[in-house]
Amino acid sequence: MPKSKVRKKSAYVAPADRRTPVKVRSAGPSHPIYVGVMLAVMLLGLAWLVVNYIAGQKIGFMNDLGNWNFAIGFALMIGGLLMTMRWR
Repeated sequence: MPKSKVRKKSAYVAPADRRTPVKVRSAGPSHPIYVGVMLAVMLLGLAWLVVNYIAGQKIGFMNDLGNWNFAIGFALMIGGLLMTMRWR
């Protein structure tokens, strides 16, 4: 059986007129204060929950908050975790 001829295809090159160059601003490292605030917010949330479990009934304003103490503690910890997404 005869062999078919092999066609040579040239590599595809995108047209240059359709692409516009975009300058990307390089982001430097985060400021050390940002890292400190991020860690402080996470630790504050953890401390809030620990104090609520240990002495929440003896502290007046924490006793008045009731179950909202859990929301406050977890919101602080989640806020710190969300800050880690911006950390470079």
